[in-house]
Amino acid sequence: MAATVGSTLRQGIGLVATLVNVAGLAIVAILVGHIVLTLLEANPQNFLTDFVARWAAEFNLGLGDLFTPEQPKTAVALNYGVAAALWLTLTTVVVRLLRRI
Repeated sequence: MAATVGSTLRQGIGLVATLVNVAGLAIVAILVGHIVLTLLEANPQNFLTDFVARWAAEFNLGLGDLFTPEQPKTAVALNYGVAAALWLTLTTVVVRLLRRI
């Protein structure tokens, strides 16, 4: 019985780790998508561009104005790029910790 409980617990933690990984990578994809759409000068009135920009602003960890270069595209690439790198690092660390349990 104890082996069954331990196995079930490991499977549950594995599932949580997978969900955390998927969520973290989705956030990174949104941030990178915003950078790409900005650099390619996508129409800001387009639904997809607006949707990605709004969600990217939610997930930028308050880093939307960390760097203030003169070029707006450079500012987006730097600020949202740093946020994406932080999300990726945080996700990787949390998933590894969960899988070690």
